[in-house]
Amino acid sequence: MTAPPVHAFALAGRSLRISSRRPDALIAALMLPVMLMLIFVYFFGGAIDTGTAYVMYVVPGAMLLCAGFGAASTAVSVSEDMANGVIDRFRSLDVGGIPILAGHVTASVVRNLVSTTLVLAVALAIGFRPQAGPAAFLAAAGLLLTYITAISWLAAALGLLAKSPEAAGGFTFLMMFLPYPSSAFVPIETMPGWLHGFADHQPLTPVIESLRALLLAQPAENAPWVALTWCAGITAVAVTLAAVLFRGRTR
Repeated sequence: MTAPPVHAFALAGRSLRISSRRPDALIAALMLPVMLMLIFVYFFGGAIDTGTAYVMYVVPGAMLLCAGFGAASTAVSVSEDMANGVIDRFRSLDVGGIPILAGHVTASVVRNLVSTTLVLAVALAIGFRPQAGPAAFLAAAGLLLTYITAISWLAAALGLLAKSPEAAGGFTFLMMFLPYPSSAFVPIETMPGWLHGFADHQPLTPVIESLRALLLAQPAENAPWVALTWCAGITAVAVTLAAVLFRGRTR
């Protein structure tokens, strides 16, 4: 029998091929985060005081916003597979649930890395100038990869929880919304006081603060460890939930 990791890579290739056959959705997923970053920088950036050029402040948040859009497509893809009967065909070939979902997650990570690279390239073109050395840059890339993997697994679980692809897209709205009540686009201290507690302690804020500190050579304090703890917790819960939901949906 083919080993489960080989199953996952083969299914990841399948998911990537499906994405390539939907150029409209792929272009939207690639371009929308770039457009939002440009809107924030050129429409709102002049009115927001962050103590530095706004493009230097906003890029880490734009990267996470990009990852949220990418994860949403993963939830929809998983839900479509559950609805159209293809999972039954995979199960008849003795392919387990985790390799099937890992294929979706791997494809999601690849798509997100491409879109995040595009966001970074556009950011560099409009004035973003990271100060990170090689070690700090690699640490930032590793943290971003860890976060993308975590939310991709969460999206896969939400795709299993949803009863239709449309509902799956709705469930992932939260992942696309979370960057806004965080330090992604404005300093938290400028928000209403009642929002500070949530913005300070939600998972995206330490990820954003860590990326910003690493890329701009600023003190990170304990933010990277808090971010990694959040990512590890989300991944553990999402993988467990996905396994349970898959068994329940395929009985």
